Parts: sequence; C-alpha cells; structure tokens
Amino acid sequence: MAERSLEGLIDALRRLPGVGLKSAQRMAYHLLQHDREGAQRLSQALATAAVAVQHCERCHTFTESRICATCSDPARDARQLLVVETPADQAAMERSGSYRGLYFVLMGRLSPLDGIGVDDIGVHPLLARADDGVVSEVILATGFSAEGEATAHVLAQALRAQGGAALTVTRLARGVPVGSELEYVDLSTLAHALSDRR
Repeated sequence: MAERSLEGLIDALRRLPGVGLKSAQRMAYHLLQHDREGAQRLSQALATAAVAVQHCERCHTFTESRICATCSDPARDARQLLVVETPADQAAMERSGSYRGLYFVLMGRLSPLDGIGVDDIGVHPLLARADDGVVSEVILATGFSAEGEATAHVLAQALRAQGGAALTVTRLARGVPVGSELEYVDLSTLAHALSDRR
C-alpha cells in the first residue's frame, strides 16, 4: 500500500512542467522524509485552489471571483488592452509597474504541430473584447518564439480586419537586454532591435 501511495505521489509530481522522474522522486522523498507538514500544506493548498480558482469572465486570468481585481479596478486605462499568453506573463508585466491598462490572457499560443489552433486559445473572445467600443489600442505581448510570433501575426491580422482605423494594434518591442554586450546577443535579437529602434 505504501509503495502505491509513493508511486502515486511521484506520478502526480511528474505532471509539473520540467519535472522528470528523478526530480519527482527527489521531491516526494524530501516531503515525506523531511517536511510532512509542508506536504500537508501543499496538499490542502492544491485542493483549495483547484476548486476556488477560475477564469476571469473579462480577461481569462486566474481569479477567485467572476471578475478579477485588475478588470475591476476603475483606475486602469480601459482603452488599452495588453494580450499575453499566460497568467504568468501578466504577473510579469504587473511586476514591471510600467503598464496601467487592462489585459487579455489567451491561455496559450498557436502551435499547429501540437494541434493548437485559433479555436483552442482565446482568439474569438479577444476579438469580441477589442470590439467593445472602449478599447482603442491592443498591444500584442506574446512571446518571441516561433509560436508566439505566429500567434501575434494571426491576431494582428484579425484585429486590424475587424477594427479598421478605429483600433490601433501594436507589438511589444524586442531589443537588446540591459547590461549585455552586443557581441554576445543573438543575431535575430540584434536585427529586431535595429528595426524596432526609436
């Protein structure tokens, strides 16, 4: 019985991104050998979050309410809508302290090789949100991977076709990281930094 419980814990931990068999075993053994209280807290926190956390009806981020705190904040600029792939991306933007508009979280990105198309991420709800008569600028802040670039391209085309001249569609700028030496920056980043210069 104990073996099945341990195997079940290891198997559950392997569902986390980037966690293989050895990492899962290490975590399971640590929790059971050194931190039983932590294991109980983790179990309770996961059970509570799995029931309580849902998607915001406006932006699709994680929240315990129908509408998240950001969408409910009257101090946010409702004319700007920043599109990100995940709630983690939204949290990173918030930590920067440089953006005071609203968000739309796609909950993914296009990846035809993995069978993820337009209907599998929040494209249609995004188009409806951008057409609400309030939003005047949509800022595409998807990643700069091949999938993120493809997602931004498809979204830009759809938004421009729908919004016409009344809707400005922009893309988050790419550039050279602060504190880096040019000789160590990859060529694609240098090319984009040059073309996106201000």
